[in-house]
Amino acid sequence: MAKCKRNRNKTKRNFTVKTPTANRNYKDTIFRMLFSDRKNLLSLYNAVNQSDYNNPDDLEIVTLENAIYMGMKNDLAFIMDTNLYLYEHQSTYNPNMPLRDLFYICSEYQKLVDKKSLYSSTLQKIPAPNFIEFYNGSTAVPDCAELRLSSAFEHLSDEPKLELIVTVLNVNEGHNAELMQHCNTLNEYAQYVARVRHYAADMSLDQAVERAVDECVREGILAEFLTRNRNEVISMSIFEYDKELEEKKLRKAEYEAGREAGFSEGEKHGHETGFSEGEKYGIERGTFLNSIETAKRMLKLQEFSLEKIAAISGLSLDEVKKLQ
Repeated sequence: MAKCKRNRNKTKRNFTVKTPTANRNYKDTIFRMLFSDRKNLLSLYNAVNQSDYNNPDDLEIVTLENAIYMGMKNDLAFIMDTNLYLYEHQSTYNPNMPLRDLFYICSEYQKLVDKKSLYSSTLQKIPAPNFIEFYNGSTAVPDCAELRLSSAFEHLSDEPKLELIVTVLNVNEGHNAELMQHCNTLNEYAQYVARVRHYAADMSLDQAVERAVDECVREGILAEFLTRNRNEVISMSIFEYDKELEEKKLRKAEYEAGREAGFSEGEKHGHETGFSEGEKYGIERGTFLNSIETAKRMLKLQEFSLEKIAAISGLSLDEVKKLQ
């Protein structure tokens, strides 16, 4: 288990948080659905921090629903014992998580702090940040690792003047046994994901997801959650798995597109600029095609309204209607 135990200040502080409106273009995940439940989130927090809190109301949820940067957003954010925790779930390896979390934490602090007080002679207290990534991709990573913002600094010759450390926990089945033992919901989630991947190797993704859901319900693995949210879980699982495969394909496509654009635009902008444009195009194109595929699968199931399909896939309502 990661050494994530913190010194806890028992004095509760009150932070004023404005409740923003949800951004419907953000695609939710099963991980976020599961741990948006306060009881499940408290269980996960206790497992990570080796604590034994039992009152879910002690968690002050401060997730910013409209904090979007380049189509990305933080999964879960909450304050516990005056500390601010940013929890992120990733199914593909992403070395840029520290930089992403830097944007998120700035947005969080902007919401928590009265700007006027920054010009006073009194020190403005803020909750100490903690950054955790729960990784369950297919690329092999250790049970616990760290990603540092300073790794991205160019020509760093001294100690970094700004640092942000993300603790990465591998939550695939068979990893971090002690963590799984102390958070049954996380353990069962890992089992469900493992079954989807296992069956997807030998059958269509639609069949693999449905089989995994039926099997888990029958065996008591996330049974209540899967039964209550069956249709939404199936559609999200299909999207998440498709997205994971698509991002792997993009790794190669981005390089090739960037390389080709870099050479063609080399005289004007240089190879680096060309690669950047190719990478941007590859990401945008791949994401759009993945959204279309998700919408088509949901239309085929004939169990979702067009509005629901648009919200989950990220397409506009008109785009979904055209796919009909």
